[in-house]
Amino acid sequence: MTELTRRNTMKLMSAALVAGVSFSSLPRKAFSAGTITVLNWQGYGTDEKWSVEAFAAKTGITVVHDYYSSESEMLTKLRTNPGAYDLVILNAARCAQAVAEDLLQPIDFSKVPNASTVDETLRANPNFSKDGKGYAVPWVWGMTSLAIREGMTVPDSYAVLADPAYKGRVAMDDDAIINVGVGALMSGQDINDPKNLAAVTAALKSIKPNVKLLWSTEDQWNKSFAAKEFDLSLFWSGGSVRSKRVSKLPVQFVVPKEGGVGWVDGLGIPSSAPNPEGALAFINWMIDPTFYVEWATKIGAPASSNSAALSALPADDLTRLVHKTEYLKTTSFVSGIPDDRREAFNNIWQEVKAFYAE
Repeated sequence: MTELTRRNTMKLMSAALVAGVSFSSLPRKAFSAGTITVLNWQGYGTDEKWSVEAFAAKTGITVVHDYYSSESEMLTKLRTNPGAYDLVILNAARCAQAVAEDLLQPIDFSKVPNASTVDETLRANPNFSKDGKGYAVPWVWGMTSLAIREGMTVPDSYAVLADPAYKGRVAMDDDAIINVGVGALMSGQDINDPKNLAAVTAALKSIKPNVKLLWSTEDQWNKSFAAKEFDLSLFWSGGSVRSKRVSKLPVQFVVPKEGGVGWVDGLGIPSSAPNPEGALAFINWMIDPTFYVEWATKIGAPASSNSAALSALPADDLTRLVHKTEYLKTTSFVSGIPDDRREAFNNIWQEVKAFYAE
């Protein structure tokens, strides 16, 4: 799945050590000391050694981790291990399900000062709230959109994927949810609940003459792009930053008029958390601009939900340039998808892939 691959790439960037971090917005010993246990993907921001050591020195709170390898596993761990976790990182698409099962407790935003500058579009995501209460603090976000080789005409619509000018020069992300989302945008529909699935299928099939590659990992994308196998692709925003910054590839990330297919991850506190005060302190730390700048510039990170943190990046930083806040107004964020609809999306993509192979 795309999300698993996206987070696994973070492990490749976690070797750097950063010293001297200062978080002035969090008073020393402001929250209960002790230990908190965080449930997350391995290598995804919360377990950076330099960060948890600085947090412990500042607050007296020790951070330990448990990991999951899929979001369904994350939900299972919350269900079957009450009292084991103080903080969980979960995608908005799964948050509503967790809230419906009473697996999360409401967030006391008054104890998360840095949340005051979290982007309102992200805070308003309906998957993070219920009955007027917020159950997760938006943490980081990103999107899938278009990536094109530098120097080529910048496209303004996903319709370019079917443009004859790109015959045999297009790469598609081999992910059903992403592709159905793009097909929905191409046919003017809601990415989470397109009513005309035939139109989605037709839009995706129209790309066939141009499809050169179905890619599934960032490494595969980088090698194929470097070999000039394609010029235009669906790609992850964060992946484009890493491809340009680390692999020195001439790629430009473009968000067309239809907007990106977005994701946002949040920081939630399980209902049975033994140290919710410590969890609130760590949430505040995770969205602190100073932490984020270190994480993003020294190691690599998705876009921060905190507009103050994104603005604190150097003006020419690629993460800041790719993740413009105005894109949040046009991006369609993936929500929880019922099993029957997910199966329908998978069936569409299998049909389209078979058509590409004919």
